[in-house]
Amino acid sequence: MKSVLRAVATRATCSKPAFRHGFATTCRAPFREAAVYNRKGGVSAAASKNKKRYEVFRSMVITQFNNVLDEFGNWSESNQELRSFGVRSEHGLANEAALFRKAISDAIAMATNGNVARTTNPLFWSLRDAFIRGDVKGLTSEIRYSFQSFMMRSRMSADVTKRQKQMADFRYPMEWFPATRALQRTIHLHVGPTNSGKTYHALKALENAKSGIYGGPLRLLAHEVYARFTAKGKPCAMVTGEEQRIPEGVDNYFISCTVEMTPLNRLVDVAVIDEIQMIGDPERGWAWTQALLGVMAKEVHLCGEERAVDLVKSICSALGDKCVVHRYERLSPLQTMKKSLKGDLSKLEKGDAVVAFSRVGLHGLKKAIEEKTGKRCAIVYGSLPPETRAQQAALFNDPDNEYDFLVASDAIGMGLNLEVKRIIFETAAKFDGVNFRGLSTSEIKQIGGRAGRFRSARQAAASADGDETLVEKKNPGLVTTLDALDLPRVQEAFTQQAEPLEAAYINPPAFILERFSEYLPPDTPLSFMLLRIRELARVSPMFLVDISSDALRVADIIQEFPLTIHERLSILNAPVQLNEPSVVHLVQAAANCLATRQGGALYDIQEIDLDILDATIADFDGLVASGNFDVLNFFIGGV
Repeated sequence: MKSVLRAVATRATCSKPAFRHGFATTCRAPFREAAVYNRKGGVSAAASKNKKRYEVFRSMVITQFNNVLDEFGNWSESNQELRSFGVRSEHGLANEAALFRKAISDAIAMATNGNVARTTNPLFWSLRDAFIRGDVKGLTSEIRYSFQSFMMRSRMSADVTKRQKQMADFRYPMEWFPATRALQRTIHLHVGPTNSGKTYHALKALENAKSGIYGGPLRLLAHEVYARFTAKGKPCAMVTGEEQRIPEGVDNYFISCTVEMTPLNRLVDVAVIDEIQMIGDPERGWAWTQALLGVMAKEVHLCGEERAVDLVKSICSALGDKCVVHRYERLSPLQTMKKSLKGDLSKLEKGDAVVAFSRVGLHGLKKAIEEKTGKRCAIVYGSLPPETRAQQAALFNDPDNEYDFLVASDAIGMGLNLEVKRIIFETAAKFDGVNFRGLSTSEIKQIGGRAGRFRSARQAAASADGDETLVEKKNPGLVTTLDALDLPRVQEAFTQQAEPLEAAYINPPAFILERFSEYLPPDTPLSFMLLRIRELARVSPMFLVDISSDALRVADIIQEFPLTIHERLSILNAPVQLNEPSVVHLVQAAANCLATRQGGALYDIQEIDLDILDATIADFDGLVASGNFDVLNFFIGGV
């Protein structure tokens, strides 16, 4: 059975999801979900094959459910998780498990007979949808939640469920920001390809205002705008998940921040929200939606891709805000090359940026490039501290040193101002936290479009006292790949248009979560509450509710600590990187400090190895871990 499940998982990972009509499939024909009968009344070969698929799926679900039971552990007085769901004995747990297995079998039997609708077969629909979207990992998470809901059924009366549904009515998220709705805002939507000057024009509007906010997708971008305004003598604060820099001696100042930190209670003349197409991102899109709906600015300038236009206009119409669309053309030409580097790093040229998608891979690539070329190579990726990233970017941008090359993650596609002549994709696939998948058309065009950038923050700062103009470069930006196998996909992407965004992601604000928790037993795990809200949420066609996998994981990591909902949400909002085991221990340490109201300084935390303060690059993981604790400390400091 393990080999069968492995084969199914592999097929789902490597194939295209067949949304709405069945499981992931390697063929384009829809997965037929109703029994198919031939004219003589017998079951066709297709229906027989279909039945076998459902049986394989049932076996997979049961196997993963057994794994979930192992994670719950045996019942005991000290097993708070099982007790929170009303299980009072080992016999009670065994009985609940047996009943849930039967519910699974019944649901899949109904599906085999053609009943796959969400309204009439919700358990099967949820499990299948989770498998399609998240493969085995997503399926296991949904099984866990479904079993928790099953155990909780006796504690969820019809009246309680009705009240929960009322609390989860998110059709009008604009009403979460009543002070903003009292304003008559004008939304300026600047759209165009990369290197078209759209962000430049938005920032000029911000510079000409008396007060304003810039919200960007990266800490480094917030730092660049902060540096630009400071160089021009304009008082500016920088607020990110890691730090705050507030100018002294002035009451009125600009704010440059990451989108998640955009202040929603500060009235300003102009706000700039960069990379607005991120509004459709399941993990972070809620922050862009929140900024668009809630920022208190007379003028809001949104910068992004053409695919966001229809959705943003629909949202503005619902808000009652005026929307003006400004379209731009690329300032310098861009073209894909006819040949790849064929894996030969010696073919790199000064000004090349090689893009890869893993931290380990980036460091390995940097070392290989330096050994092959004898030149230095800068490195930029998401989890580097902002100062380090700014330093590396400056080294690459400076034409008068030996840093000829750059290796970068996909963070380079988020408006990062680098003087890149040629973008080289090390690969055309990435791991998205669940599966290895091919890069989307939008991702390829966003990253590749960084070739031929006309201006960096260094140049902007240098011209602080002069008149800035956009000057077109004569030399085109070039895009290619390291390996020949990836080049056709990259070339194809630049001939395609990305699909328009259909919906913006929202997360309910803290006050709604706190009120919702009042309709659950006090010891209910936060992760269950978040998933319960997602299940019951009622939204308009313009919006979607999603709970990030990282938020659910952090919620479970800190569940054992006696914290209020407000305190738990403060930790959930901290932008920590969970890809290192040491960071998990630091999250727990931060939760313990908050619960006990003791400690909190770096030297108080046993989980931090203070020897890393004298570390080299070989000890970088430890440095990242300690940086994550500083982020946690920053977020919970005011709780």
